[in-house]
Amino acid sequence: MLSFIYRLVNDFESTHDLRPNLLYLNEEHLQHLKDGFSKEYDLFRIMQTLGMEIIIDRGCVHPHVAWTRIADTNSAVC
Repeated sequence: MLSFIYRLVNDFESTHDLRPNLLYLNEEHLQHLKDGFSKEYDLFRIMQTLGMEIIIDRGCVHPHVAWTRIADTNSAVC
């Protein structure tokens, strides 16, 4: 999952000259993402490491990234 997210981020940054700050996942994707980190990492620490807020969307078929000014200036967990 981490390598897939890395590619999403790089593609987004290449296309938009801007690093994404939102990651959309469904619950299954989120579990795969958590499995890629050691057990000491909670969701907040994972978001800090990725530099993105995580949005859980049950209708999300594939993980995707986006950028928003709100997430860029707000450190609230979504």
